[in-house]
Amino acid sequence: MSTDNTQNFEKPDFFDTNVIVIGAGSGGLIASLIAAAVKARVTLIEKHKMGGDCLNTGCVPSKALIKTARFLTDVKNSSKYGVKTASADFDFHDVMERVQQVIKKIEPHDSIERFTELGVDCITGEARVVTPWAVEVNGQTITARNIILAAGARPFVPPIEGLDQVKWYNSDNLWELREQPKRMIVLGGGPIGCEMAQAFNRLGSEVSLVEMAPRIMIREDEEISAMVQDKFVAENMNVLCGTRAVSCKNVNGEQTLVCDQDDKEIEIPFDGLLVAIGRRPNVEGYGLEELGVTLRKNNTVDTDEFLRTNFDNIYAVGDVTGPYQFTHTAAHQAWFATVNSLFGQFKKFKADYSVIPWATFTDPEVARVGLNETDAKAQNIAYEVTTYGIDDLDRAIADSEDHGVVKVLTVPGKDKILGVTIVGAHAGDLIAEYVLAMKHKLGLKKILGTIHIYPTMSEANKMAAGNWQKAHAPQKILSLLEKYHRWRRGKKPASAALKSTT
Repeated sequence: MSTDNTQNFEKPDFFDTNVIVIGAGSGGLIASLIAAAVKARVTLIEKHKMGGDCLNTGCVPSKALIKTARFLTDVKNSSKYGVKTASADFDFHDVMERVQQVIKKIEPHDSIERFTELGVDCITGEARVVTPWAVEVNGQTITARNIILAAGARPFVPPIEGLDQVKWYNSDNLWELREQPKRMIVLGGGPIGCEMAQAFNRLGSEVSLVEMAPRIMIREDEEISAMVQDKFVAENMNVLCGTRAVSCKNVNGEQTLVCDQDDKEIEIPFDGLLVAIGRRPNVEGYGLEELGVTLRKNNTVDTDEFLRTNFDNIYAVGDVTGPYQFTHTAAHQAWFATVNSLFGQFKKFKADYSVIPWATFTDPEVARVGLNETDAKAQNIAYEVTTYGIDDLDRAIADSEDHGVVKVLTVPGKDKILGVTIVGAHAGDLIAEYVLAMKHKLGLKKILGTIHIYPTMSEANKMAAGNWQKAHAPQKILSLLEKYHRWRRGKKPASAALKSTT
């Protein structure tokens, strides 16, 4: 990608700041912190709320809601903990207010006050890039040697006929709900859709999960997504895969989603519709088109391996560029973009995506890092599979969480880890050991040789490594050892042999 397009613009003789960061989500906040930490002057511009989607409409509120839903499920299933009866009285309004309280408690971490104290110039307003070195905001123009685009993404709204005639929500406005929909449709079987479908189902809504693909969580291996779907079905959720939304109808207040399922038309009545079928990068409305910043076919900002756009002083991180739409990946990219923008004249660092973990916080949780079988087959990469069933783990049994699996892909004949998928309680926490191992090129033998506290869920990782070791035990050496130990026991006298047979 060409990175010399700045030559078409007049470069200022001096700059007001070293870096302008557009967007105060995860990527923008981390970029600003890094720049300020190395004593650069940095200007952070956010048009809405500090913390971005993750704090205000994404990760934080969804996990708060999931926690309440999980608690209610534990109460409902109290008998499995030896408690004959248990009950919980709740009001949906209070549940949603708690979500807001959680956001408010975390807000100070991402606040203007905190970042100002850390040396960041924070501006609330709509930024517009007017040259490779200049950004307009609130009627003033600020110049910078470098610009970092961290504008994030927004929920994708499909062109469904009649959508504007019904009550529908996305991950942005879902949190405004205070009256619980009795019948709820969740459109989309990806991570967001699955998490919210299960949460609302557990809160008492009659949920139908509609997914166009043959199965939910299509990025995971087939048996992995099946484990989650089986749980959904066991909890009386209506899961409709291979089903495409066609239109919405509102007849005298009765709202209906019309779908195509196996070339047959079906209608699903609802009181609330959650659209969760993906997100679109925010690339319009702040000058990128006019400036000529190159976009990819999927409408993300095109960057090179150093996270530069086609302007060598403009960088992009997070959802606006991809390839992953994860909060932690945006923060990861922010380091590379910031260091390259400030010190690239000395050395540039290539963004590293070799070890990217993620988790879907359903019950059971699904966490992954590196390759799964689907990816390995698509890329024609040879692999071996080792599994450990968490139903065998002592702590899981004690917690009545004895379900799930640790699935490890390794190089054939070697303990080098290619990827790991974990399904089960706290999978998002358990995966961290494998992330560390892959990042620092530690194999399964190292995990097996590491002491894990008993009894903990983390022992599942060691057990999986043990299963790999058993499958790769050196049979010839073991045969020789068996003969050695037989020799060490000595030869049994004939008289003793005779006595033993009588």
